Amino acid sequence: MSSDKMDADKTIGGVPSPLRRKLLLGMAALPAVALLPRGALAQALPTDAVNTTKLAVTDGTVKVGILHSTTGTMAISETGSVQAEKLAIAQINEMGGVLGRKIEVIQEDGASDWPTFAEKARKLLVEDKVAAVFGCWTSASRKAVLPVFEQYNGMLYYPTFYEGLEQSKNVIYTGQEATQQILAGLDWVSNEKKAKTFFLIGSDYIWPRTSNKIARKHIEMHGQKVVGEEYFPLGHTQFNSVINKIKLTKPDVIYASVVGGSNVAFYKQLKAAGIDLNKQTLMTISVTEDEMLGIGGENIAGAYACMKYFQSLKNPNNEKFVAAFKKMWGGESVIGDVTQAAYLGPWLWKLTAEKAKSFDIDKIAAASPGIEFTGAPEGYVRIHENHHLWSKTRVGRARTDGQFDMVYETADLIEPNPFPKGYQ
Repeated sequence: MSSDKMDADKTIGGVPSPLRRKLLLGMAALPAVALLPRGALAQALPTDAVNTTKLAVTDGTVKVGILHSTTGTMAISETGSVQAEKLAIAQINEMGGVLGRKIEVIQEDGASDWPTFAEKARKLLVEDKVAAVFGCWTSASRKAVLPVFEQYNGMLYYPTFYEGLEQSKNVIYTGQEATQQILAGLDWVSNEKKAKTFFLIGSDYIWPRTSNKIARKHIEMHGQKVVGEEYFPLGHTQFNSVINKIKLTKPDVIYASVVGGSNVAFYKQLKAAGIDLNKQTLMTISVTEDEMLGIGGENIAGAYACMKYFQSLKNPNNEKFVAAFKKMWGGESVIGDVTQAAYLGPWLWKLTAEKAKSFDIDKIAAASPGIEFTGAPEGYVRIHENHHLWSKTRVGRARTDGQFDMVYETADLIEPNPFPKGYQ
């Protein structure tokens, strides 16, 4: 057993194209069904549910769905996930497929519209009878499709790091949840930088607000102080006022969850205001290599990002993955955290189906805990009983060339805990 595998048994606490990131809409944007308690789903959804145990599987093929936005606001954000999922499926097919069957893809467009995501999810499950779906990006889209997957008993592999506070038999979460990103990152910056004061700034949507709610609790529980907390609409480009507040409060750490195109304005204006990120500590949980293409490395160099994956990660798995990704999608392409997490989905599904010796959803759900993927670009990962992944947490420091130097990595894999005590 490798040391990483051994590390997985040690809990260390319960405690992608430019501008690709989670442009998360608020709960008000969700279809009403997504806001209903679970017990009300059967009444809220259509009653013509099919027997989804009869999947689109033949002697030679098995169909799966890819459900991301290829049009609309989110198209630029979800491109990397589609590319990574298609790469993984191509590689699996080259190896002979799954249980002797080649994978056929049915791709649907969520069109950056959350009711459309729900509609397309239902089509994939009821009409196409796919054996698995790899998709969604925003928490809003995930919340929209969740009751559909639960009603029609489908399996979704969701790749984005998110706020946690969710667990479903019908979802495998391949991105990190709050304990593995927010809490672990705050602990690192507090210890490494001796930080006592924080200024929280984010976009005005569900993910940044919930993430900062968790961050504030963690900060205050450790006797530290939040000296400012500000939110701005998606697409906002005027940050001079809040930058003045940051300069006045002089926080030890700027904690940023600004998403989308706003990042370009925010980081350029920070630099124009004389804030040197080589001197002023800034930690982001929303900027990866993808966003840096738009921001410009010279405008964000010195900032820290807490993720579980960086393209510059040095291990044989990642070297092969980066080379294969660039061969398929172009030498100028870059790979961010969520793109890598999307790549994991098809592989984990393949391994689970082979363990279960079946494509049946209930058997896949039951067989998922304990599934190990030693070929992950990020390194060894394993599915927890709560359907999240044991993963390491890493901190990278932005370089002028748009890549990150990794400055920290947890010694052990962090046990996922989507419902950390005291943070709900």
